[in-house]
Amino acid sequence: MNDNDLRLTAPDASLYNADLAPLPHAERRWGAFEIFNVWANDIQSLFGYTLAASLFLSYGLNGWAVMAAIILAGLVVMVLVNLTGRPSVKYGIPFPVVVRASLGVHGANLPAMLRAVIGIFWYGVQTYFASTAVTLLLTALGVPEGGQFLGLSSVAWLAFVVVWAFQLAMFWAGIERIKHFLNWAGPLVYAVMIVLMGVVWWQAGASLLPAIGNIFSGNSDAAGSAVGAFFTVVGTMIAYFAAVVINFGDFARFVKSERAMRLGNWLGLPLNVAVFSFIALIITAGTLALFGEALTNPSDIVDRVDSLPLTIVAALTFFAATVGINLVANFIPPAYDLSNLFPRRINFRIGGLITAIIAFFIGALWVSVISRIGIPGFVNAIGAVIAPFYGIIVIDYYVIRRGRLDVQALFSTAPGSAYYYQNGWNRRALIAFAVGALFSLASVWVPALAALEGFAWLLGASLGGACYYALMRGHDVSTAPSSAP
Repeated sequence: MNDNDLRLTAPDASLYNADLAPLPHAERRWGAFEIFNVWANDIQSLFGYTLAASLFLSYGLNGWAVMAAIILAGLVVMVLVNLTGRPSVKYGIPFPVVVRASLGVHGANLPAMLRAVIGIFWYGVQTYFASTAVTLLLTALGVPEGGQFLGLSSVAWLAFVVVWAFQLAMFWAGIERIKHFLNWAGPLVYAVMIVLMGVVWWQAGASLLPAIGNIFSGNSDAAGSAVGAFFTVVGTMIAYFAAVVINFGDFARFVKSERAMRLGNWLGLPLNVAVFSFIALIITAGTLALFGEALTNPSDIVDRVDSLPLTIVAALTFFAATVGINLVANFIPPAYDLSNLFPRRINFRIGGLITAIIAFFIGALWVSVISRIGIPGFVNAIGAVIAPFYGIIVIDYYVIRRGRLDVQALFSTAPGSAYYYQNGWNRRALIAFAVGALFSLASVWVPALAALEGFAWLLGASLGGACYYALMRGHDVSTAPSSAP
């Protein structure tokens, strides 16, 4: 696919701006290292570390089984993102444009806006959590906490505003500046985690190996429960990455080649997740030997070690790691999604500004209001609901269209064009989405299906894809006539 094939001739203004248009090959500067760092920043956050460490303790499995489950989850996610990334690498278009082929040129706004709601909400929440690292740094340096307002001290408010402004400035500088930040933050987090592992290992001394053996021994006696626990760990890790899986094309469009994308995904997912989880295991075992209890929160570990230099370095690292995942999972996606809604009025930058403004109030009210009224559960339900769109996109691109898209039609509202369907909406895709979403919601809200919750995303995506295939099979995809269903 050369640049001449990607050049738009007469795009409709309601579907087009420069940020949504196919990216010329000369402007695709990302390689495997950049894709690796997308995943490195995604897993190497405070929550990512806590999740990895907790998996070794929560299900009674021996450590080898947990490591195998984590690696398997990384392999599954790698396959999933290779599938969603390929059309964006080939055509240089972001997720909201790719999804026009299956949902319709106007219907694509539905998954884009649902994804934007999730991203904006968690962007605000993660901004608050990133600010706690800065608060830790400031208090370690002797800055007084001051009075309280909306559940935050004066120094916490200062840290929150600084983090919010830093992220906005980073985004405003453009995707290349974000790339440089991710390339710096990912290796830094690794370096600090290795140092922390070394400190804990040195302090634990000879008692470390017995502690590791204790974790690796597990305590699950029933084979059935062990198998169930194994797949629960797999499902939990896949669910952790689900937010980025569906819109991975927002990053893949910047990659020089599909080979570079695949290599970056291999390094960043199964390999990176395995190494990072091993580091988390060693540190967790060290805390068990040192303090008599397994600590899974890095902030608690740093506090127990009680070293000012380590506290300063760790605080800066936690800040970088959390900002990294926030930019990857929660800032860039809604910026594109909002731009897709009103391309004539909202470009990538303005979409990011809207995201930042709304997220400011979410983060500011997190402690005093939002965390207490059940909104996170509502947003998590939306996250489950969007799973069917993954299956629809993949089946449409690989099975229905055999890996070919009409780039001109992606930006056309002409009746009878390939992706116009019925007034810009593909009703078959909407039916498939509704069936998959109903199951996804049931797995979250119906107690009898609670055992499937870890697999809700995968099952919802599979159901959405299967229904879409059944409805679209035999349908002429060269054009989409205006007649029903």
